[in-house]
Amino acid sequence: MTAKTIFDAPLPTRRELLLRGGAGFGALALNWLLQQGGATASPSAPDASRPAESRAPHFPAKAKRVIFLFMEGGPSHLDTFDPKPLLNRLAGRPIPASFKPVITPMGEFHSPILPSRRRWAQHGQSGLWVSDWLPHIATCSDDIAVLRSCWANGLNHSNGVCQMNTGSILAGRPSLGSWVTYGLGTENQNLPAFVVMQEGTGTVFNGPRNWGTGFMPAVYQGTRLTPGATPIANLHPPASVSAAQQQGKIDLLNRFNRNHAQMRPLQSELDARIASYELAFRMQAHAPEAVDLTQETEETKKLYGMDDPVTEPFARICLLGRRMLERGVRFVQLYHGAGSRWDAHSNIERNHTQNCGQTDKPVAALIKDLKRRGLLEDTLVIWGGEFGRTPMSEKGDGRDHNPYGFSMFLAGAGIQGGRALGSTDEAGLHAAEDRLHVHDLHATILHLLGIHHLQLTYRHQGRPENATMNEGEAYRKIVGG
Repeated sequence: MTAKTIFDAPLPTRRELLLRGGAGFGALALNWLLQQGGATASPSAPDASRPAESRAPHFPAKAKRVIFLFMEGGPSHLDTFDPKPLLNRLAGRPIPASFKPVITPMGEFHSPILPSRRRWAQHGQSGLWVSDWLPHIATCSDDIAVLRSCWANGLNHSNGVCQMNTGSILAGRPSLGSWVTYGLGTENQNLPAFVVMQEGTGTVFNGPRNWGTGFMPAVYQGTRLTPGATPIANLHPPASVSAAQQQGKIDLLNRFNRNHAQMRPLQSELDARIASYELAFRMQAHAPEAVDLTQETEETKKLYGMDDPVTEPFARICLLGRRMLERGVRFVQLYHGAGSRWDAHSNIERNHTQNCGQTDKPVAALIKDLKRRGLLEDTLVIWGGEFGRTPMSEKGDGRDHNPYGFSMFLAGAGIQGGRALGSTDEAGLHAAEDRLHVHDLHATILHLLGIHHLQLTYRHQGRPENATMNEGEAYRKIVGG
């Protein structure tokens, strides 16, 4: 074609131009998809037919398993791990104007500052500061790393607990334990990969959504064990039913369920139900031994505090948690204070004295027991709540919610203990140095397990989802890096 014919050719209409351009953009998208080789899952995505199968992490890591000790209601960092002398110097006065204002649920920003009545001391070779409310955990100070600069978005318990468990203040996303189970599977096919326990009969805010799978298949959800002498109901089949008869019932039931599920491929709960029946049958042979605390020595039970009615409820689930970990369960979550019993809006002295008294000895025992059994080196222990408490007083003797700056601690899994990392401001109100959002915490936990938080993905509604919602960064200082 000559130059003349080019310039003499009729110009396309606007409609023709948009049509041709649209087709071209489609080709760009197709080219990208072809370059991806059709892959839509992450490198560690499980085989759908074997969802609990143990899988390799993205890179070598020290942590193989996690136990999360969740203190529901918000323990006061100002009275446990983050001493602030300024509070006592300014006690009874409003917080200085130099501190950035915050929104609190009860609107207590301009209330007088409440001093801390704690006695503080440095512990261990490291000299880590711990208050007298936690004398037993203080004896583990060289094994724990306190993160003093955590922050979150949830102002109340519902969205705070939701975010600490799922990364979002809004319901509907998978829990951290579900992401870990999805990415790594489990090392024991005869027990659940993800176990949840709580002491007492209270109800955790948001209930099962805290250990649910959101948009992921329901097979990765946590299995709740109940408190008391029989953590797993209906574990023992009737004496009149043989193993062969029980297996026959399971096979028949699964055949019915699979036929039902084939016609409803989008309902992952059906696959989870089938998997749960099969797991329940295997658990009848293996779980009775796992939950039998009579196999523990009297010395071990006393170490945890099972001989004391004050500590026994939480001691029991801490000891059960250790037994689950050593049998290959990947993620264990223990709740204390279900119903937000750490929520000290008034009389924080009575509230925290009681809650610390119930948990301090069992938590310390868990760390020591894991260490002496050689499990602490590849088990990640996490302690904390959904937020902290304010330096300002509420009702004269309590503290309000504080998601702007609070403390958590980690132990085990190659973590360098005996350190306080990050900081809050002088009043303990805002996270200041090395600010760690919940997404950073989750990215760090996954990193310690050998999982890159942006590479472990699940495709939902045409888009790749990950545990940290494309945010956060692993805090490598926790292992000295």
